[in-house]
Amino acid sequence: MYTELLANIAILVLSGFVGFAVISKVPNTLHTPLMSGTNAIHGIVVLGALVVLGRIQHPSVVEQIILFVAVVFGTLNVIGGFVVTDRMLGMFKGKKPAVGEKAGK
Repeated sequence: MYTELLANIAILVLSGFVGFAVISKVPNTLHTPLMSGTNAIHGIVVLGALVVLGRIQHPSVVEQIILFVAVVFGTLNVIGGFVVTDRMLGMFKGKKPAVGEKAGK
């Protein structure tokens, strides 16, 4: 049992290092598409949590609370990610001319 736990912890730590190394090499212009991709992945995580919540026959109160918190946090993460992505894309839009100004001047 402890060897499996130790192997899982080692994989978690190594994946953290690999993820940091990969993300730190990404140029700033690619962060918006990466954010959209991770939002889609988090949507799948929320869907998985809902499936697990629906398949448990007789969940205890602790299991219900943990699954509910997972669904809420996952949903907040997806919504927050899309809000951040929308704000980042808004920075690339041109400024609108004022009401009284003409576009040519």
